[in-house]
Amino acid sequence: MLTYIDVADLCVGMYIQKLARSSEERAFWNESFLIQNEVVLDRVLASGAVGAWIDPSKGGAEPAPVPDEAVVQSGQDAPQSPCSSSRSCSEASGPRPRVAMSEELVQAVKLCARSKTAVMEMFGDLRMGRIVQLDRVTDMVGEISDSLLRHPDALLSLVRLKVADEYTYMHSVAVCGLMIGLARQLDLPPLLVQEAGLAGLLHDVGKMAIPTAILAKPLPLNDSEHTTMRTHPEAGARMLADSTHFTPRVLDVCLHHHEKVDGSGYPHKLCGTQISLFARMAAVCDVYDAVTSDRPYRDRWGPAESIRKMAGWAGHFDEKVLHAFVKCIGIYPVGALVRLQSNRLAVVMEQHAGCLLTPRVKVFYSVSSRTPLPPECIDLACGQDSIVNFESEKAWGFKNLEALWMGQGPGEASRFG
Repeated sequence: MLTYIDVADLCVGMYIQKLARSSEERAFWNESFLIQNEVVLDRVLASGAVGAWIDPSKGGAEPAPVPDEAVVQSGQDAPQSPCSSSRSCSEASGPRPRVAMSEELVQAVKLCARSKTAVMEMFGDLRMGRIVQLDRVTDMVGEISDSLLRHPDALLSLVRLKVADEYTYMHSVAVCGLMIGLARQLDLPPLLVQEAGLAGLLHDVGKMAIPTAILAKPLPLNDSEHTTMRTHPEAGARMLADSTHFTPRVLDVCLHHHEKVDGSGYPHKLCGTQISLFARMAAVCDVYDAVTSDRPYRDRWGPAESIRKMAGWAGHFDEKVLHAFVKCIGIYPVGALVRLQSNRLAVVMEQHAGCLLTPRVKVFYSVSSRTPLPPECIDLACGQDSIVNFESEKAWGFKNLEALWMGQGPGEASRFG
């Protein structure tokens, strides 16, 4: 029996019998095919189709990722999480009205500065052998969670702009926010959403056991240094195990966020569902923030380019978790450089909750004439134009595209104090 689903719910492994081009006319493309990989899926999502009839007998993929039964059960049994109950009640009360992106960016800059200071102090305490102050880190997770509820794009877009000397600290803040957003996309219970954020914030604490000369090296690491760096997951788990405040899930993320589903990761070469849901989530969030951040020895990739490349790394990530992550941040995340049907370039400014394919963009460049254009904001949901592909910032030689989507200049070396 054929089943009709929205295009946003398609995933790798589904067999499409017909694509629905228009929700009103139900005009169908008659070609049938299997979504073999993320590349095919991306083409379908960018095709303009609004839905599809799938044949479950030919493709067994589920429309949406299903959280691990044990994890969901533990959340529904509601043991006391290290995150405060007041935060959980706030989470459970349902979505709040979103504020304007520009308004939340102002608050997010301040939150990033506070979070950077708090993480620096926390990491400093760990270097000195002190215990993590639970209240402070849970309050930080709560603030980050609240920011994402007010506007899901502002903070996550802003933390990509960290500079080299603050990477270690702001990376933890970024992974915290990405874990919260992904956990919500997976419909995890509120307590587990907050716990996922806490796990993201603490996932790299083991780097405080790594010599500063390696951690801050402005060049690629040699083999010996790589071997030393790979000890940080076990070091982090030991640090947190000294405290009774953190759940096994948080410790597991510290220990296993570098595992890969094909068994080629470290430290234990786990594969598939041997890796916990939280660790599979952290693997995606950790890598995405790493590749979208500038490092001394390489330039960052654009957000959309990063998603495309990560989708092509067979055996690295859990495909269902990665698909949920794409739905969380968008096929064209804020800050992505895109080419429009009108042969103009634009930068993505804001997502539409209802459709991943029609974000708000700011047009600024003519491909035909190779000249800048007066910046113009366009809501692609209104049908004025459409995205035909993402583009590489590096290939075009553009710098500081954030000045466009933030509505201000590039600012100082660090935005976060």
